[in-house]
Amino acid sequence: MHDDTQQNCSVNFPLIGDSAPGFVARTTNGIIKFPVDYAGRWVVLFSHPMDFTPVCTTEFLAFQSAINDFKNINTEIIGLSVGAISSHLAWLNSIHNDINYKNWKNVEIQFPVIADMDLSIAKLYGMIHPNVSDTKTVRAVFIIDPAGIIRTILYYPQATGRNILEIFRVLIALQTNDAFGVSTPADWMPGAPVLESLPQTNTDMKKRIATKNKNMQTWYLTFRDLPEPKIYEKLSKRKK
Repeated sequence: MHDDTQQNCSVNFPLIGDSAPGFVARTTNGIIKFPVDYAGRWVVLFSHPMDFTPVCTTEFLAFQSAINDFKNINTEIIGLSVGAISSHLAWLNSIHNDINYKNWKNVEIQFPVIADMDLSIAKLYGMIHPNVSDTKTVRAVFIIDPAGIIRTILYYPQATGRNILEIFRVLIALQTNDAFGVSTPADWMPGAPVLESLPQTNTDMKKRIATKNKNMQTWYLTFRDLPEPKIYEKLSKRKK
């Protein structure tokens, strides 16, 4: 039986492996054309629910504090909310003049913040979740690679701040996957062992077993040492 009290809250959004939807937007740094303006670079596109709110303020400070680390791995940050440019600018000015958090003070937010007043970009990316709010975005994160392909999607509720170090860790893991053809295990950090790809045939499986690799626990779980300096050296060479 159909329950008329159940609201239909289906949301369309791009998935991992899809091309990131394109858009032209006004931001605190001027007009951007996405993904054209960011071709060849990784992008963290994130949404925040509202300007002048406590959780969002701490997140902006955390993103800005790590901006050089992101740039060092060829990654740009773009923020988005439904606020107007005037609101965004006033809030960023307040962050610079009024806030001292974790000894982050007089911080100038350098990354662009999109003004999505008509919700068009938020809806395009599935950042509006109607059972939470139909006028404010959830805390969405889209990690997009240099070819414009979505590689990771993260969602957080409005009251829970994101872990910026985890977003950075995911970026390093994705770039390590691509650069070295390996996978990363649970709780992986740069410098820890990585995982060899699975054998794809019975012959390959038997060859792996026959090698008696000291890092092989069983044919489907084989580790490889990959020093942190080697990772960053390779990733820096891949920057454009």
